[in-house]
Amino acid sequence: MLLSKMAAEGGGKEMNEIKTQFTTREGLYKLLSHSEYSRPNRVPFNSQGSNPVRVSFVNVNDQSGNGDRLCFNVGRELYFYIYKGVRKAADLSKPIDKRIYKGTQPTCHDFNHLTATAESVSLLVGFSAGQVQLIDPIKKETSKLFNEERLIDKSRVTCVKWVPGSESLFLVAHSSGNMYLYNVEHTCGTTAPHYQLLKQGESFAVHTCKSKSTRNPLLKWTVGEGALNEFAFSPDGKFLACVSQDGFLRVFNFDSVELHGTMKSYFGGLLCVCWSPDGKYIVTGGEDDLVTVWSFVDCRVIARGHGHKSWVSVVAFDPYTTSVEESDPMEFSGSDEDFQDLHFGRDRANSTQSRLSKRNSTDSRPVSVTYRFGSVGQDTQLCLWDLTEDILFPHQPLSRARTHTNVMNATSPPAGSGGTNPGSNGNSITTPGNSVPPPLPRSNSLPHSAVSNAGSKSSVMDGAIASGVSKFATLSLHDRKERHHEKDHKRNHSMGHISSKSSDKLNLVTKTKTDPAKTLGTPLCPRMEDVPLLEPLICKKIAHERLTVLIFLEDCIVTACQEGFICTWARPGKVSLGGLTLSYCAEQTATMKAVNLPYFKES
Repeated sequence: MLLSKMAAEGGGKEMNEIKTQFTTREGLYKLLSHSEYSRPNRVPFNSQGSNPVRVSFVNVNDQSGNGDRLCFNVGRELYFYIYKGVRKAADLSKPIDKRIYKGTQPTCHDFNHLTATAESVSLLVGFSAGQVQLIDPIKKETSKLFNEERLIDKSRVTCVKWVPGSESLFLVAHSSGNMYLYNVEHTCGTTAPHYQLLKQGESFAVHTCKSKSTRNPLLKWTVGEGALNEFAFSPDGKFLACVSQDGFLRVFNFDSVELHGTMKSYFGGLLCVCWSPDGKYIVTGGEDDLVTVWSFVDCRVIARGHGHKSWVSVVAFDPYTTSVEESDPMEFSGSDEDFQDLHFGRDRANSTQSRLSKRNSTDSRPVSVTYRFGSVGQDTQLCLWDLTEDILFPHQPLSRARTHTNVMNATSPPAGSGGTNPGSNGNSITTPGNSVPPPLPRSNSLPHSAVSNAGSKSSVMDGAIASGVSKFATLSLHDRKERHHEKDHKRNHSMGHISSKSSDKLNLVTKTKTDPAKTLGTPLCPRMEDVPLLEPLICKKIAHERLTVLIFLEDCIVTACQEGFICTWARPGKVSLGGLTLSYCAEQTATMKAVNLPYFKES
């Protein structure tokens, strides 16, 4: 309806033409396609009423060199494949594991990268009826079910992630507006849990589970109003960013359960969130059709981006692509191949990371910094954005450096990949709380812009919490391991689900009834003219159905749409094999052997 109306208004040819390649300053990105794979003979997939297609990756360190594994869901189905990137097409007739569920649909999933091996992986799967399943698709085993009887929460699981650095803790968000912290080693109990208040703040509350023995959930978070659409951990694992249907971004110190800062969308709900590789910036997208860049250090909006013509469903930073140049770089001349050899090499990547880290030192020479992030939306368009130093450091004179894009080598950690590790080299970026860039224009800083230094990953969640709730020591994150180096859409948005109507009185948290008309023009939500407006580097229609996935890998970009197609876009300079495809699709033929798992009841 939206696309046809836009076509009638004059943008028809551009909007109806699906792009198979696009050009950025670093070169040409090309979709690796083949008719046999990109449009196979299969039963058409009806995306109406289905949950979004999601994709998860894990590397199992397979000695054969094909260590990447891919999981994706379409409708009631869940697939697990070997992923070969830009090297070779996958054999879609031979998935490692495939499952069809009765009475509920997979909505999201996440691998535990700490425990993944060639013989076993731990995959969490959230479902539309509220359950969470822990499976091993390599061994084809189902380890545990959480919230099986839906006694904890009856609403749809919107996001599930392993707690960074932990082999057993994971966090689950629901459309009720609640989040729950689980431990895979504990059971959920046979009765509905009872809670006691642990900590409460503006528009959020955290409760512990009252029981004689330790049981799941360990913690219950109630955040904002309406559905909690997505959350993301900071690169160092210490902070948690949440976006809700009430239009708020809320950033918490995860260990101490303290609110660090908030931001309000221009209007409507926020649907997606991501962190920059160094943890200094957060990007959100949602029903205002905008992408919004928020400074973690200053707790304020520093830019908005307008390029989408409908809701933004996914935002993601590209950790492998950045621009860093000294103020007096040597002049470069030569062929495009020489340029790629220089900028794609490991030495270049290491020096780029080193110079990016120098941005934090007081005696560093001027450098040019550009972050790259992408977004996809329900308008079926992919946008790539550059966040440049004139936006990040408006008070600092621009260097005369030439701006080049450098694709970083995966053998070295991305520039600014979280806080400084004890065993890391001098190239690591310090955590956001340890360095403050020059103040941004239009002093919109929130009163709580100071950053508290989070405790180490081996400490309990907080001293006051630990002393007040002694038995809550099981919630300590001591089992976290140190990380390895590694024309416009009509504004008829829906406010979505309202908070759970559970009779549990602890759900009745005092919530701020924020009037959007009163927040507009405040530090929570600056007016459009008060912050820089970004334009996308590229904006291309790449699918027939709304896009739901955007993942940046070392040699490619992966996108997926609600129709069930997962497509691979080769990065410039990477070898593409003619006649091969890297487009996946769900097998929905009549001959497919169903794996019925009657674990769940109809809601």
